[in-house]
Amino acid sequence: MATKIKPLGQRVLVKRLEEEEKSAGGIIIPDAAKEKPQEAEVVALGTGGKDEDGKTIEFTVKKGDRVLISKYGGTDVKLDGKDYLIISESDILGVISK
Repeated sequence: MATKIKPLGQRVLVKRLEEEEKSAGGIIIPDAAKEKPQEAEVVALGTGGKDEDGKTIEFTVKKGDRVLISKYGGTDVKLDGKDYLIISESDILGVISK
């Protein structure tokens, strides 16, 4: 999938992964009662950053990684009818292993 957004600096473009529509007990949860999912997939990486010595700071995630993101961080973006989120790499709480 080619995206038209290239994040700048230490930012990452992610797509939130949808949560289950049913609770553990089988109750269907309406959209109004759902929380924003905290799982996302990395779609694109920014241009990177520099430390105090001018050395490039490497990203700890890569395109395609499933990550756990902070609940209220980032900026929502809509592109071609799909919802994305631009977040700082520091808003990524962890990488989800398969």
